[in-house]
Amino acid sequence: MGCVTCHNGNGATSDQAAAHKNIIAEPSKHPEKACSFCHDKQVQHAATSLHVNQNGYWTYLKAVGADVNSPVLKEAFNNHCAECHSTCGQCHISRPAFTGGGFLAGHTASKKASVKETCTACHGARVGDEFFGNYDFIPGDVHASKLQMTCMTCHKSASAHGDGQLRATMWDKPTVTCESCHKDTMSNARITQHTLHKDKLSCQVCHSVAYKNCANCHTGKDAKGLPFRTLDPSWLDFKIGKNPNKTAERPYNYTVVRHVPTNADLFKGYGITFPNPDAVPSWRMTTPHNIQRKTAQNASCDACHGNAKIFLTVDAAKATERNANKNVIVDKVPAKTGQ
Repeated sequence: MGCVTCHNGNGATSDQAAAHKNIIAEPSKHPEKACSFCHDKQVQHAATSLHVNQNGYWTYLKAVGADVNSPVLKEAFNNHCAECHSTCGQCHISRPAFTGGGFLAGHTASKKASVKETCTACHGARVGDEFFGNYDFIPGDVHASKLQMTCMTCHKSASAHGDGQLRATMWDKPTVTCESCHKDTMSNARITQHTLHKDKLSCQVCHSVAYKNCANCHTGKDAKGLPFRTLDPSWLDFKIGKNPNKTAERPYNYTVVRHVPTNADLFKGYGITFPNPDAVPSWRMTTPHNIQRKTAQNASCDACHGNAKIFLTVDAAKATERNANKNVIVDKVPAKTGQ
């Protein structure tokens, strides 16, 4: 393959200007033209990938009543939300634009994306730091520290490339679960806690430790018209909440929840307000990537039962967010068992 195969231009001339006529600087922004000759299936599926179409964001914006056809909202979205999501080349050839870009190894196309340069370049502030144990006094995920597993061990090609079906959010698709590997976990009578809590708790309720929670995100444009954003301080915490969206795959009564940086003033700097900001909770079901066999909350029955500190109670939620989180807040902490 020569340069013009992907970048167009004129490879038959030594004149710089002529050679660069009709050049395509980043071919994979239009994968149907640049990538489909060799990777037709992946390109067809890419349109359904949340990495590409960002449906998770749009699902949220529609739910809170935003005018998704507004040119101003689209400008705000492109300035602040779209920068994280990547083209084919930004995973397999260069670093994502969000990180400043730059080739991974010249023009070499890597079949397997780099965990450090691509996956955690975008997913590093939460998932990456949790998985690799980058927080003081909080251990990394046992799958990384003891088994040297990587992102791709669990998240196969369809997770990034899409599977041909449009999804509303990342939860609206088949995902790898703990039981994918630990097949006898719930039927193993030797571990009575598993059989007692089967289908009642997500695995992370017992086997996760503190994880990062993000506060409000504020966006706008400065006096020169340049976009800016600020975030309220984040914090490490562990909270158990109710599962507001039970499915056959996730039938739990309780799950771990993480505070996300959505708020009614997200695009206030652009003059945009959301008519129904409480339609979506700010504490969302999560799967922290810091799994441990032994944790503080599974040390004994009453390390969890009766321990209000680890539950998202009404007192733990901000007064301004209680209505949005009414289906997540735990009304009554499970009673102590005496064990």
